Amino acid sequence: MPTSMSGKVVAITGAARGIGAQTARELARRGALISLIGLEPAELSAVAAELGTDHVWIEADVTDADSIESALDETARRLGGIDVVVANAGVAPFGTVRHHDPGAFTKTVDVNLNGVFHTAGAALPHLVERNGYLLVVSSLSAFAPIGGMAAYTASKAGSEALASALSSETSHLGVDVGSAHPSWIDTDLVREASADLPSFRAMRAKLPWPMHSTTTVEDCARAITTGIERRARRIYVPRSVMLMHWLRNLPASRLVERLMKPTVRRLMPQMESEVAGLGRGFSARNQKLQSGD
Repeated sequence: MPTSMSGKVVAITGAARGIGAQTARELARRGALISLIGLEPAELSAVAAELGTDHVWIEADVTDADSIESALDETARRLGGIDVVVANAGVAPFGTVRHHDPGAFTKTVDVNLNGVFHTAGAALPHLVERNGYLLVVSSLSAFAPIGGMAAYTASKAGSEALASALSSETSHLGVDVGSAHPSWIDTDLVREASADLPSFRAMRAKLPWPMHSTTTVEDCARAITTGIERRARRIYVPRSVMLMHWLRNLPASRLVERLMKPTVRRLMPQMESEVAGLGRGFSARNQKLQSGD
């Protein structure tokens, strides 16, 4: 049965695994033509083969403006244009600000914020041509910060603000811009952090509803795809995250601070010790990926 995505060309960054790969599968199921963009050629090739011969994959780095521009230009050339771009590429480092690896913090901002900027800049000429849609994958963390995730929170808050500014800048051009705000999604990124840091698991368990809930990657992809079909301004995964958007000052309130203080006092030193023991700022896979080895 034809859907509103039938024949639409969608380019997705960070498409090798997790939310990006599963959203690609869901969009392809609804008839879209997919360009999978990322840094892991073997994984990208495997997802593209799974989707079928009408879909393509391109290796590119969102932190390199020329690289992502080339990837989107190639997408348009091979698939006949671009209707939707999903700026999904992202990383999440470990550690508190007091004991943070400066390189990991800088790299996180470069991927999660500067990468969105580069992707949007390269995408806009194509999206203007087709009255298209840009979706920035931000996070619940953009308006519900927690300790031990300062770099991720800052970068995702920045990407949300960038999406809001872009929405104002491009509406007269016929381009809609939205931001997606997933909570904890059952992906490699979350599983690897949980495996590396017992303190991370304990912190998540103590967070108040809806900040601690976990969503399957399949449900997340369905919600994002439905949002893309609607050209939504914001997509919340799960929908209860909407409450945190409207109560965005609550996580930083004195009340929540008092409630979480015993947990934070115990777990922050534990997290710092665990990260120091790991000797790296990212999960093992992401550390290798970001270093280019």
